[in-house]
Amino acid sequence: MDLSTKYLGLTLAHPLMTGASPLVDRLDLVKRLEDAGASAITMHSLFEEQIAMEQRATFKHIESVAESYAEALSYFPNPEDYNLGTDQYLEQIQRIKSIVEVPVIASLNGATGRGWVDYARLIEQAGADALELNVYFMATDPAESGVAIEERVLQILRSVKEAIHIPVAIKLSPFFSSLAHFARRLDEAGVDGLVLFNRFYQPDIDVEALEVAPRLQLSDSSELLLRVRWLAILAGQVRSSMAVTGGVHTGLDAIKALMAGASGVQIVSAILHHGPDRLKQIYEEMVRWMEDHEYESVNQMIGSMSLQKCPDPAAFERANYTRILQTWRV
Repeated sequence: MDLSTKYLGLTLAHPLMTGASPLVDRLDLVKRLEDAGASAITMHSLFEEQIAMEQRATFKHIESVAESYAEALSYFPNPEDYNLGTDQYLEQIQRIKSIVEVPVIASLNGATGRGWVDYARLIEQAGADALELNVYFMATDPAESGVAIEERVLQILRSVKEAIHIPVAIKLSPFFSSLAHFARRLDEAGVDGLVLFNRFYQPDIDVEALEVAPRLQLSDSSELLLRVRWLAILAGQVRSSMAVTGGVHTGLDAIKALMAGASGVQIVSAILHHGPDRLKQIYEEMVRWMEDHEYESVNQMIGSMSLQKCPDPAAFERANYTRILQTWRV
């Protein structure tokens, strides 16, 4: 059975890789992830705010644009509280490259054009095999149109692609008004891969302290459905390869993502819950299912249930609201 896949132009032994997480800060955990079978290691993001803070050595210059970032300024940690400083991040790429044989995918997380190009170059020089641009942005300004937001992301992509030679992926949110059209524009601009989807961490309200409190909740398999739907819609519509992130906790979850059109499967929450060995278990579950159903390769599976090939494409396009509601019984 051929489990190999192509993602970002990289040949991977199989589709299962780690997604962005703090696990990469410890080299012993990175090595355990490779030993558990990770086909690639994805770094957590180097944050634009972090770069800006270190370059200016002050917070005051960020206040004027704080609202353009993903969360309020009060949520940003002090520079020394980030897991890895900017220089340490680059050094960590080199350390990881020295101990693993699988590809290493770095990540930049930002909201504006500043800092992307210079650090993309430094990341490439540090030895990363690919770069994931994590465009973490909440559109809160009613004066800014969706077109303007899309143009900002496209300009970031074009600038980075002009500056470096390693493959570049864009990690998207599901909240663009015409996601298929925007994905096509990213494709035309030269993106090498699309990662679906970024998980926006929702703030809560502490009604006693009268404070806004950020909340972190790890994913479960229910979150995969939105990703499967959009993978299936985009498969065959874009040239770039696609990866799923969020909601993959079992071998069957991985198979669904592949059938929808993913060529890469990023896993984080399942590993954080159960440890690196969970990756091996998901791999074994996936292989066992493929053997039981007589699949000869992963490529045979990728996109087999996409919109273009699904016997009921309306299930992806309209979600069959009427049929679902009519079958509900109280």
